[in-house]
Amino acid sequence: MAGERRRRGGDGPRERPRERGLRGSGRSRRGGGGRGRAAAGAGALAVLALGLAAVEWGRWSAASRLVTPHPAPPALPPGSTGPLASPRRFWGTYRPHVYFGMKTRSPRALVTGLMWLQQRGGGGGSLRHTCEQSDGLSRYGWLMHDGENFGAQELRDGGLLLTTEFVKRPGGEHGGDWSWRVTARAEAGGGPAPLLSLFFYVATDEQGTLEPRLENGTRLAAVTGATEELGRFTLTFLRPTAGSGEDPKFASYNYLEAPSPGLHRLTELVRRSLSDRFVFAPPGKPRRRYFAVDAFGGFPGEPPRGRLLLHQVTLELPAVAEVTFESGSAGGRPGRLAGGTLSAALARHAAAFERRFEETFGLARKGFPPPQQRFAQAALSELLGGMGYFHGRSLVQSPLQERPLPAAEAALFTAVPSRSFFPRGFLWDEGFHQLLLARWDPALSREVIAHWLDLMNVEGWIPREQILGEEARAKVPPEFLLQRSETANPPTLLLALQGLLPAAPLPYLRRLFPRLRAWYDWFNRTQAGPLPLTFRWRGRDPQPELFLNPKTLASGLDDYPRASHPSPEERHLDLRCWMALAARVLAEVAERLGEPAGPYRAAERALSDNGLLERLHWAPELGAFADYGNHSAAVGLRWQPAVPAAPGRPPPAPRLVREVREAPRPRFVAALGYVSLFPLLLQLLRPDSPRLPALLDAMRGERQLWTPFGLRSLSRDSPLYMQRNTQHDPPYWRGSVWVNVNYLALRALRGYAEAEGPQRERAAELYRDLRRNLVGNLYRQYAESGFLWEHYSDSTGRGQGCHPFAGWSALVVLVMAEDY
Repeated sequence: MAGERRRRGGDGPRERPRERGLRGSGRSRRGGGGRGRAAAGAGALAVLALGLAAVEWGRWSAASRLVTPHPAPPALPPGSTGPLASPRRFWGTYRPHVYFGMKTRSPRALVTGLMWLQQRGGGGGSLRHTCEQSDGLSRYGWLMHDGENFGAQELRDGGLLLTTEFVKRPGGEHGGDWSWRVTARAEAGGGPAPLLSLFFYVATDEQGTLEPRLENGTRLAAVTGATEELGRFTLTFLRPTAGSGEDPKFASYNYLEAPSPGLHRLTELVRRSLSDRFVFAPPGKPRRRYFAVDAFGGFPGEPPRGRLLLHQVTLELPAVAEVTFESGSAGGRPGRLAGGTLSAALARHAAAFERRFEETFGLARKGFPPPQQRFAQAALSELLGGMGYFHGRSLVQSPLQERPLPAAEAALFTAVPSRSFFPRGFLWDEGFHQLLLARWDPALSREVIAHWLDLMNVEGWIPREQILGEEARAKVPPEFLLQRSETANPPTLLLALQGLLPAAPLPYLRRLFPRLRAWYDWFNRTQAGPLPLTFRWRGRDPQPELFLNPKTLASGLDDYPRASHPSPEERHLDLRCWMALAARVLAEVAERLGEPAGPYRAAERALSDNGLLERLHWAPELGAFADYGNHSAAVGLRWQPAVPAAPGRPPPAPRLVREVREAPRPRFVAALGYVSLFPLLLQLLRPDSPRLPALLDAMRGERQLWTPFGLRSLSRDSPLYMQRNTQHDPPYWRGSVWVNVNYLALRALRGYAEAEGPQRERAAELYRDLRRNLVGNLYRQYAESGFLWEHYSDSTGRGQGCHPFAGWSALVVLVMAEDY
C-alpha cells in the first residue's frame, strides 16, 4: 500500500490549487482587479507545474531505484566464476533446457550441444534438442553427476536408448579439456532400428571465431576457434565406432556452417536446413534416403549475431561417437581423452561418485537396497545436472510506473526446478534446492546463494523469477516475463544458509550480511500487515471476479485458499512464520560476525511468541491456525450468461466467473492445509504448546491431511479441495502431495520427537510413518515412470504436473538419509 499512498498523495496538490485559483479569480473580477486575476492565474499555473514536476520526479526516482543494483560490495567477488579463480567449474552442463550440452560461465559463452533425429521420414519433426514434455521421451535424466568433473545420462526415445557421458580434465588457464561420449543402441525387442543422425554443434554468441576443418569436403573433422574467455581451442569429432575402441563403422557425414540470429533459434535454424536429397549407401546393403542439413542462408531481416558449425553423422545402430575439446593453454597433456583413456577416466569418476555419495548420505548403511540407492543418486545427479548459468536482464515494473523496464545486466548460477518446464531460476525453489546441494558441496551452495543475493536492487528486492537471456525467455510465455517490485517470495535461501553457517568462512558471511539486512528490511517495509507483527503477501490476482480464489503467487503456494476478497486487512500466517525464521537466521549471522544481534533476537522472540500467535491466527471454528481477511465461505464458479454477438462478429466465448453467494466479512479463512501447519513446519510452536496436539491430529487425519503417499496440501473437508480456480486453471495446491512441504514436516516432527514434551512419542510415530510413505511412493513412481514429478496425487500417488522435476522433489535424498 505504500506505493498507493504515494500515488494518491501526488494527485492532491495538482487539483486543490487549481480550485483555489478559480475561486480567487471570481472575487478579483467583482473587485475589477485585472492584475489580481493575472497574478492568481500565474500562481495556480506555477503550483500546478510544481505538482506535475513532483509527480514526474517521483516516477523517475522510483524507476531509477528499481533498476539500480544494491550499493553494498558484491557478495560474489569479481572474477570468482572465471577460469583462473574456479577452473573446475568454468565448463559445465549449464544449459539445463537442452538434452545434452555444455557451456562456460561467461556472459557471451561459447555453447556446444547435441541434437538427434531418428530417420523415419516426415522431415525434421522428430528433431530432438531442447527438453520438451511434448517429445514424449519415456525417460531421461542424469544417473550420475558430481556437479564438477563428470556425468552420465540416459535417454529413452521410443526404441532408441542414448547414453551421454562427459568428463573433464584440468589444465591450462581456460578451464582445461573435456570429452563427450554418446552411445546409441536399439532397445531389445524393438524391431529393426531406423537410421539415426547425431548432430554435434558449436556456436558463438556475439563474440568469438570458429573455423571448420573438413575431410573430403563433407565431414567436419574439427573446429578451431577462439573467444575472449577461452583463448584458442580445438573441438574434434572422432569417427564413430560400433563400440569403444573398435574400428570406425560406416557413416554418412554432413555439415552446416551458418549465421545464427541467436542461441534461442538454433533448433529452428537446423530444422529449416534439413533436406531429404541425401542417400545412405553402406556397402552391400540397400540404399536409403535420409534428411540432413543443407545450405542455409539465414533468417531474412535478422542480422547474424554469431556462427554455428554443425557436424552430422548418420549411421546404423549400435554406435558410439566421441567429441573432444582441447584448450590451447593446456600444454603437456598425456594424450587425447578418447577411446580407452576416456573409458578409464569415466570409470574412475563413477567409482569416486559412488564412494562420495555413500560417505555423504549413508544409504547403504541404512539398509536401502541397490535400486533405491541408484534412485537417490539419480535424484541428486539430476539436480546437479540441472545447474544453469544465465546472463541477461530481468523485465521489472514498479506500481508507480506505467511501463516495464529492463533491470541491470546480471549473471546467475543456479539450479532449476525442471529442465523441460521451468529451466530458469526461482527464488523460493532455490532455497529448497540448496538444502540438498549444501550437503553434497557446501562451497557450491555458498556460491549459488551469493549469486542470488547479488541480484538485489537498491531497495533490497530480489525478483522472484529469473528469466535472463534469450534462451531462457524463449521458454516463458510473454505474460509471465514481467516481475513486479511489490511481489516477494519466501526467503527459503535462509533455510539453506542456516545449515551452512557453522562452517561458512567469515569473509563470506561479511560479504553477505549487508544484503541479508537489506532483504530483511525490505520484507518488513513492504510486506507489513495491518497490525503490529503481522504480514501480508502483496501482489494477489488483481481481478478477483475471475477466480474462485485469487491466487497468491508471491507465497509460492499459488492457488492455496486465502481470503476470498483481497484487502489490506489480510494477515498471512505463512509469511509471519517465514519472518520469524528470517529474524532467527539474521541474529545467528550477526552473532558469528560479532555484529549487534539484539534487534533480530527481539523480533524473533516477538514473532515466536505462542500467545500472540494464537491471538492473531488461531481459528477456533477450524481448530487450527489460519489466515485472516475479508472472506466469504460461499463462493463458486458459474458460466456467464451468453451475450448476444455484435452484428458481423462471432459470439464471445463463454467463460466461468465467480459467484459470491454470501457477502464477505472479516474473519479467519476456513482452509485446513499446509498454511495451517506453518507454526509447526518452522518449529515456532513450543514442544509443550497446547495447540500442538491439534496440528498432529490434522496431519494424521485421513479426511484431513494424511495419505499413504505423504501429507496432502489441503484437507478433503475443505470447500476448495481439488476445485478448479478458473475454466483453464486446474487445482494445484489444493490437495496434491508436495515434497518440499513434506520435507519441512518431517524435519519438524524429528525435532519435536527429540525435544522434551508431552507429544514426543506421537511426533516420533508420525515421523516414521510419514517418512516411509513419502519415500516409498516417490521410489515407486520413479521406477514406473522414470521421473521425479512436480507433485503427486493424494488419491493414487501418481506423479503430476511437469517432469522431470528434480527440483525440490530431490529432497527425498535427505529424507532417506534422515539428514535435516
